[in-house]
Amino acid sequence: MSKLSFISFCIEYYAEHTNQPSEKIYELFKKEKLLDILQNDYDDLHGMSMEYMMQFIDQYLGGNGTC
Repeated sequence: MSKLSFISFCIEYYAEHTNQPSEKIYELFKKEKLLDILQNDYDDLHGMSMEYMMQFIDQYLGGNGTC
């Protein structure tokens, strides 16, 4: 999976996880510099389960999955 595909997948999956539009999640990830983390740490993150990724993103954003 390419980095771009991985980032897109994370955005879409997190949008579903939080029941938010993907456009809002993209802007949130951009604002919080999470896009940079997903790209820079791709090698470490892309093999993780989506459950782990959702927990990672929730913790990074300081929330509980509700944006």
